[in-house]
Amino acid sequence: MRGSWGRSAKRSLPLWAAAVLAGCSPAAAPPPPAAPITVALAAAQPASGGSRLVISGTVRLKRETPLSFNTAGRIAAIAVREGDAVRAGQMLARLDPTSLDASLASARAEAARADADYRRLAGLFAKGWVTAPRVESARATAAAAAARVRQTGFDTGLASVRAPTAGIVLRRPAEPGQIVTPGQTVLVLGELAAGYVLRVPLADADLARVQRGQPASITIPALGPTPLAASVSEIGARGDDATGTFRVELALPARPGLRSGLIGTAQLQFAGPAATGTAVTVPATAVFSARADEGFVYVHDAASGRVRLRQVALGPLDDTAVTVTSGLRAGDTVVVSGVERLRDGLPVTVAARHN
Repeated sequence: MRGSWGRSAKRSLPLWAAAVLAGCSPAAAPPPPAAPITVALAAAQPASGGSRLVISGTVRLKRETPLSFNTAGRIAAIAVREGDAVRAGQMLARLDPTSLDASLASARAEAARADADYRRLAGLFAKGWVTAPRVESARATAAAAAARVRQTGFDTGLASVRAPTAGIVLRRPAEPGQIVTPGQTVLVLGELAAGYVLRVPLADADLARVQRGQPASITIPALGPTPLAASVSEIGARGDDATGTFRVELALPARPGLRSGLIGTAQLQFAGPAATGTAVTVPATAVFSARADEGFVYVHDAASGRVRLRQVALGPLDDTAVTVTSGLRAGDTVVVSGVERLRDGLPVTVAARHN
């Protein structure tokens, strides 16, 4: 028996040794730790107790007037191009006068005939040869013919479009040779003296907080990063049927380079209830898993290079920031990007810090 066990042990020894060697092989070693996740940080700022609204809009001249002819006809000439500056009274476009001149001549001839008929019948009535109704009919016909002469003369006078005020040509939707109808826009003139405004669409909830004369800060990328001081000059009285928003205009200061159609961003500050001494604001992207008045943030520990999960109490929020009423102090650094990839205690690499 002993010899048999010894032979079995000798046969099993290579298997045992192979198992030991396999357990010690490099393939079974734990994987190397993953590289730290790169994040952006921002410092919690003391809360001001108010809120702000940031919204984009379009620069327009306060008065942009579409110009047109009073009658149908063929455009003979357009004397200006888009972007041209014009003076008050300058001739901008005119119709071919052939048809209007013919209509005026015809109206004058008809008026002369009707007036002659009326005078002739009035003389016959004085002699008792015609009745009074016939004379009254002739008088009405003569008056109508005279009115047509005045109307045709008025249309002939409007065969030329003149600038109602000094300004700049914003659009030229028509061209010479084109047949236009009465009231069809030929040119759009912007009145420079009226100044520029930024038109923004506001929802009804935001509109209730806006007042005429309220200051605003406007940034127009085409003019550089320096903000412009503006104020609310007009508040729409009726919402747009398609979007439900109200149009609000903010008067812009005179500034070289302003043009109708530029895109700008307005920032309006609203007063609110006084904030407690411990309230702070953080970027909205720092808060996650928000529910009711609570949420979570990751606070960066500069000493260890790790992030710590922290529950916070939430207050008012606006387009870009959230007020935290407890759980953070001014100066605490929170993660504002990549929070969905983090967990408590994870080391991170800082890519950027925002104020």
